[in-house]
Amino acid sequence: MSRVLLTGFEPFQQDTYNPSWAAAQLVQEKPPSGLEVTAVRLPCTFTKSIPALREAVLDTDPDLVVCLGLSPRRGISIERVAINVDDSPGLDNDGRQPVDEPIVPDGPAAYFSTLPIKRCAAAVQQAGIFAEISLSAGTFVCNHVFYGLMHLLETEAKQRRGGFIHVPHTPEMPAVSAYGVASMPVDTTAEGLRIVLATAAAHDSDIKVPWGATS
Repeated sequence: MSRVLLTGFEPFQQDTYNPSWAAAQLVQEKPPSGLEVTAVRLPCTFTKSIPALREAVLDTDPDLVVCLGLSPRRGISIERVAINVDDSPGLDNDGRQPVDEPIVPDGPAAYFSTLPIKRCAAAVQQAGIFAEISLSAGTFVCNHVFYGLMHLLETEAKQRRGGFIHVPHTPEMPAVSAYGVASMPVDTTAEGLRIVLATAAAHDSDIKVPWGATS
């Protein structure tokens, strides 16, 4: 049985709920066949998130690591590349706002996901759930964790694969009614994530198809 580490974030700022963590818990409760999923909640801070992720990787010894974050996008948004910069648009949960700081000094400018991202997105779409490929995880804590994960896998855990996925708001969250951001029921999000994990666990290689990215 393959072991999967699935992380989500704690609530951020005024929110009391984070769908990334809620969805991760649902997948842990009902994992895809043949997978053992451990869900871990990360702090939404620049200082604490990567150490917490590293500890979780070492504790669970997973074959596959997928980190989740919240974004005002339509559905399952699978990230392609993490960049080595923190350029925060606002304060994290510790009140920090790094600007133009490297995540890993002297580290590579970027890392690519080692998930079969197009294959995963296609599988989710075939199930009737919206999925997309994204070329930017931003420069807030989500990208920070994504880059930290890929650097960890490159330098300390080469036998493992991993990547990052943004999930949407849920319909009841304040931002949906206040700002009109897209939403998806968390049960649907969790089902899309199960498809991603099952697909990634079963396939090392990606499919070679054109896929225009919007973000």
